[in-house]
Amino acid sequence: MFKGFKEFIMRGNVIDLAVAVVIGAAFTAIVNALVTGIFNPALGALFNAENLDKAWIVSIPTLSGGSADILFGAVVAAVIQFVLVAAAVYFALVLPINRMKARAEEKRKAGAPEAEVPPTELQLLAEIRDLLAKQETGGARTE
Repeated sequence: MFKGFKEFIMRGNVIDLAVAVVIGAAFTAIVNALVTGIFNPALGALFNAENLDKAWIVSIPTLSGGSADILFGAVVAAVIQFVLVAAAVYFALVLPINRMKARAEEKRKAGAPEAEVPPTELQLLAEIRDLLAKQETGGARTE
């Protein structure tokens, strides 16, 4: 029961995913601080509001006689936050990775030797099997 779970957890992609989630949460905190601390107040000042969340509020009457507020400023703040996150991800991750891929492709086309790929476990085990079989038969290989 726990063997399968242990194998699942020990896979590299699970660890990578956990690291990505932690870094993503920290990155979100930075972007939220930028939006709430800098952009919302600056844009809110343009529209004579304390911050962007309190700008562009439209009150509409309800059927019960009260009113409901539509917060257009809060939507604009969320859009700004999304654009900031998308830009940061693009310029910090996507663009450098694409450049590295392009450089590797240029080297490959130029004939530069590619990095040697280490043998897989299955290949290593096959080599060990063949060596053991060779030793047992005194150097003559049987298959």
